[in-house]
Amino acid sequence: MGTVFRNPAFVTLLVVFGLLAVVAAILVPWGPPATPSRAAQLAAVAKLPPEVVAAGKAFAAATRPGSYLSMGIGLVVALVLGLTPIGATIVAACGRVFGGHWLAEAVLGGLAIMIISQAVTLPLSAWRHTILVRYGMSTQGWGGWIADVARSYAVTIVVGALILAAFYGLTRLSPQQWWAWAAGGAAVLVMLGSAVYPILIEPVFNSFSSLDDGPLKTELLEMAERDGVPVGDVLVADASRRTNAVNAYVSGLGPTRRIVVYDTLLTKPDDEVVSVVAHELGHAKNGDVWIGTALGALGAAAGVCLLALLGTATGFLRRLGIDTITSPRGVALLLAVFAVVGLVATPIQNIVSRSIELRADEHALELTGDPDTFIRMQTTLAETNLSDVDPPVWLHWYFGSHPTTAQRIALAEGFPW
Repeated sequence: MGTVFRNPAFVTLLVVFGLLAVVAAILVPWGPPATPSRAAQLAAVAKLPPEVVAAGKAFAAATRPGSYLSMGIGLVVALVLGLTPIGATIVAACGRVFGGHWLAEAVLGGLAIMIISQAVTLPLSAWRHTILVRYGMSTQGWGGWIADVARSYAVTIVVGALILAAFYGLTRLSPQQWWAWAAGGAAVLVMLGSAVYPILIEPVFNSFSSLDDGPLKTELLEMAERDGVPVGDVLVADASRRTNAVNAYVSGLGPTRRIVVYDTLLTKPDDEVVSVVAHELGHAKNGDVWIGTALGALGAAAGVCLLALLGTATGFLRRLGIDTITSPRGVALLLAVFAVVGLVATPIQNIVSRSIELRADEHALELTGDPDTFIRMQTTLAETNLSDVDPPVWLHWYFGSHPTTAQRIALAEGFPW
């Protein structure tokens, strides 16, 4: 045990955890406005149309079992591949195609493990699609759905191949200090991904066009300017070709920053569109993307340090058919570790996310000074997106990335604070 404590990776892990705590304490908005009381939330639900509440509950009841099953199967498969010799055997078989070369094992074997892990839940994704169609949430036929799945797999293959080649190439270049370089590289990769995602990945799934000139566009641009978050344009995403859900966001940095609205959102009253965009401007003004990116970067670095510590369990690795943690044959074990870490980290991430989203709601209310429209907008979102306006507390604690509709309406009813 003393050897572990003296391990540089362990010391670095403690430092990274300390930085995570400091960054979260300073940048995450833990203060007011406080989450509205339970009584205020129940009162907000009571004012909503009963059919909206019922529809959201019915949709949640239809979709949740598949989501739980998908999460459970994905975790079990990751553990079976990673904690038994099966994963190493698959990787070795892929490498034999090219004479057992390390790069073939790393890329082909690693991609095989990744694709297997995703493919096992594909039938459940198809089942979910049938539910979305039945409830009127999806506008896609099977052809469009399959095309989106193919695009997703293509992105996984390209990005995964680059990361696998870089990671295992690094372990060969620096057999002793690989973990330090990889920890730094993982952090940089998270930050880079956050910056390039709107430019490289978003266009793979959606087409964008400039919103036609008119009163709405003028109001949105003027509001952004007044808020100190100037944007270059307002873009419309063709979301309606796959969904009836409504959404908006602000993406890009500096001169590339733009407001993006779903074309489905533009079917709603202009004042509700303005309220949604005011919320998104709050994220941009407070640098919420970079807060999440900083936390994600530190988390990725911590994950690499954990892998380095796992590499000291040589007996365990040998039972899995892995020589060292830096062997490509251990890629399934690495993915299993990250799957477990992700499971544990989910509620923590969502606690942070809900705090950030609540601050953006407060920002929207202060920027527009219009709580009535905010409440109407939340009602519209609940109706259009079939939201469960008041899910069970434990469920929302673990899975909820945003405040509930009940919490958000109660927040607005208490404005100004």
